[in-house]
Amino acid sequence: MNVSMLDAFEDNSITITVMLILSIVFALISGLILWRYTKADMMTSLFGTTPGGISAMPSIAEEVGANPVVVSIVQLIRIFLVVGTIPFLALYWNSGTGTSHTPAGGAPHTSAANSIAAFSLSSLLWTGLLALAAGGGYYVAKKIKLPAPWLVGGMLGTAAAQMLASSFIGGGVTAWWPHEFIILAQVFIGASIGSRLHKEMFAGAGRIVVVGVLSSFGLVLVMALCAAGVSEVTQIPLVTCVLAFAPGGVAEMATTSLALHADAGFVVAVQSLRLITIFLILPPFFRLLHRQADQAAASSSRPGRW
Repeated sequence: MNVSMLDAFEDNSITITVMLILSIVFALISGLILWRYTKADMMTSLFGTTPGGISAMPSIAEEVGANPVVVSIVQLIRIFLVVGTIPFLALYWNSGTGTSHTPAGGAPHTSAANSIAAFSLSSLLWTGLLALAAGGGYYVAKKIKLPAPWLVGGMLGTAAAQMLASSFIGGGVTAWWPHEFIILAQVFIGASIGSRLHKEMFAGAGRIVVVGVLSSFGLVLVMALCAAGVSEVTQIPLVTCVLAFAPGGVAEMATTSLALHADAGFVVAVQSLRLITIFLILPPFFRLLHRQADQAAASSSRPGRW
């Protein structure tokens, strides 16, 4: 992340904010549908349909007592639908219009997808400083009781350090972070979730898959239609809007935007802002709903007074 990402919100900030809120609301509605028609509990259903990413949401869900296996299944279904449909639709629309988007400044925004530096002493030093910032972010997140403090706090601490550095030094500050590191981290997360599997977790999984596919398809379709409306209002190219607001992951949508010559900076900025909002706001909200549901169930099970 760097300060150039903030430039994407200088214009049409109200429209973008409303759209981000609507995307989260539609995801919650999708989760309530999953909860209503399957045996999954409310907490698990809401975490499963929230567009936070296959590598992040199961980890947070596990910390708050949701079923990480069901969350992983539903997240995987949605990611498959997004990656399997949105790029092809975007490619079709892009070829149909025959245009690509370049920001007003004449050069594309710097995005997370192309900001990985080659190995050098300076990039290695900056990676070490970011690691310290991640540790500081974890400490602060743990003190203020944020969900998944290692993940959320580390991300916020690193993002803050990166943006401050790019403000004072310029956009050339990048870390040496090979893609293999990300793969290794995901392997460890997957191994942690897989080591806790037992057969009782898969009770009712067939219905979860069916309902998950239908609700995820509805979410993807609604977001694509809303993105078309945003494109009409803001004059931002349709391909860029669809990729920015699709309920997928930052890495997948950023890579697709580069391949389709869309505004990768805008796509990464919108996807990252939604991800941060989800990590900060939704887990405490989900816990509150779960607590209220438990209290309601307990009160309804008490014998009535004569």
